[in-house]
Amino acid sequence: MTTDTLAQPAGRRRPSLSSLPLLLLRFRAYLALIVLVVLFAATSPAFLTVRNLIIVAEQVAVFAILGVGMTFVILGAGIDLSVGSVAGLAAMVAGGLISQGLRIPFFDVAIFSNVVITCVITLAVGTAVGVVNGLFITRLRVTPFIQTLGMLYVARGAAQLISDGATYGDLSGQASLGNTGFLILGNGRFLGLPYAIWIMIVLAVVATWIARRTVFGMQVFALGGNERAAELSGVRTSRVKIYTYAISGFCAALAGLIIAARLGAANPAIGTTYELNAIAVVVLGGASLFGGVGTIGGTIIGAFVLGVLSNGMVLLGVSDFWQTVITGAVIIFAVVIDQLQRRAEQAAAVRSAARQPQGESEPGRS
Repeated sequence: MTTDTLAQPAGRRRPSLSSLPLLLLRFRAYLALIVLVVLFAATSPAFLTVRNLIIVAEQVAVFAILGVGMTFVILGAGIDLSVGSVAGLAAMVAGGLISQGLRIPFFDVAIFSNVVITCVITLAVGTAVGVVNGLFITRLRVTPFIQTLGMLYVARGAAQLISDGATYGDLSGQASLGNTGFLILGNGRFLGLPYAIWIMIVLAVVATWIARRTVFGMQVFALGGNERAAELSGVRTSRVKIYTYAISGFCAALAGLIIAARLGAANPAIGTTYELNAIAVVVLGGASLFGGVGTIGGTIIGAFVLGVLSNGMVLLGVSDFWQTVITGAVIIFAVVIDQLQRRAEQAAAVRSAARQPQGESEPGRS
């Protein structure tokens, strides 16, 4: 049997997706977004106004940023349930540094830093939490679900401990302390668009480049596709896993900074249940919960699906209770569609593989 013969079945898997049902499943997020935009544009005159579209994009930015980090974890066949709590922890770290400074009890002094250093420290905390998740998962063999579920509580508890459960109500800072300017991150604009949207765009571009053009990106896909095969190919799977969770922690901290800056306050409850939205936008965007399949662009579209849905329901006067029900139903639907796509692709691959050997072994019957 030649090398070409071995390579052919794998090469024939993609053409099998040319069937209409599989194409619809693969591009479900784009179709859902188009349907929602047409629906809400027809039912609400305010939906397609520039002001409302900017509001939608600004709301979407937080979930998209969380989703970018979650995409790397899910591509590597992992899960991160701690991102919402890490966002809340990051908000409280930033709030504490701005309101009370970095306290040194031994000398009874507090050091106040400028907004750049505050953001760097906060992002470092979020990244460190992600690294801890990765280390426990790879070194101690704790399952990702259990580890990140535990970290969800640890991070949320740490956020409450920072201020004894209180809210830091004013994050504008003081000019005399040199810590002003934090609120610009959530309320400032560049070329008419909020900074949060620009951060989302830049992050999406960088993440897409990492996923598609770097060795690390290829290793993440390999890890999610078949971890054992990746190890045999020389991929340091443990290190790749740690990096994916570090990216997720960084993105969660970034989202927490944006939320706190937008609110002008930091509360320990920030980010509650956001981990579910992050998972939802990734799956809506076409990623597989089993790993190895997904794109950053799809995640961004998935975030816009949830954002447009939420905004449209508000414009139509749908009650908060029904909004929660509908959002939950969308998450369930996204997981069901993911399962259907996986089964359809597996069935198509089996049919393709079954036809290929028959055509080669018995050419006289063609």
